[in-house]
Amino acid sequence: MKLRVFALSCHPDDIEFMMGGTLLLLAQENCEIHYMNLANGSCGTTELSRKDIINTRREEGRNAAARLGAVFHESLADDLKVFYHDELIRKLTAVIRRVAPDVLLLPSPEDYMEDHMNTSRVSVTAAFCRGMPNYHSIPQTAPIDKDVVLYHALPYGLRDMLRRRVIPEFYLDVSAAMEDKTALLACHASQKRWLDESQGLDSYLNTMREMTAEVGVMSGRYEYAEGWRRHNHLGFCAKEAAPLEELLSSRLMPEKSYEVN
Repeated sequence: MKLRVFALSCHPDDIEFMMGGTLLLLAQENCEIHYMNLANGSCGTTELSRKDIINTRREEGRNAAARLGAVFHESLADDLKVFYHDELIRKLTAVIRRVAPDVLLLPSPEDYMEDHMNTSRVSVTAAFCRGMPNYHSIPQTAPIDKDVVLYHALPYGLRDMLRRRVIPEFYLDVSAAMEDKTALLACHASQKRWLDESQGLDSYLNTMREMTAEVGVMSGRYEYAEGWRRHNHLGFCAKEAAPLEELLSSRLMPEKSYEVN
């Protein structure tokens, strides 16, 4: 049976930046991939109207999902309106119940941006509520009796909000997937323009490659890598469940002491 993997991040392009290589490897292993950005990218422009940028970034996300061979799911909130509140959790719970993933890939709980951290927190709670009959999702969706294993990607910039480096539990070698990862990220042309203007990034694609190379240096072994931490198993799965590590064992290296300033 195919492993069903749900990649759930915040803004259009966050999946490609921090999870893209891992998803490409999982697709090669014949996993069923689901793709969702919780926020719709409504504030990611200095030029377009709210309606136009939402439509633009939605299509860019759909194109990236199609290139990945993933099932695309619609966003649920505007940018900067991703809060830990009841309605959003209930809406996301309905999506998780419909998808019924074996693996849920999420943003880091620590990041430089509240939207990213709130996405992580909302997603964890929604997954926790997946099997509770008395927790009514929006729309009402039947609960599922199924284990799910949660993993957190590294934060953008590889540091938390206090500039402390975040060290993963294990590294995945994504060197062979870098050209395809770059092509996935290139689907988000409007985000490249926005970040170049708003954050002074000289090159959107090069920034991603440099960050993935930095994780490779952190591993002490790989040219390019992505790092992951497994969420506490309580309420989600068996203590020993580790499907990502098992499926991609040939490309995996546990965390080691290798300091990068």
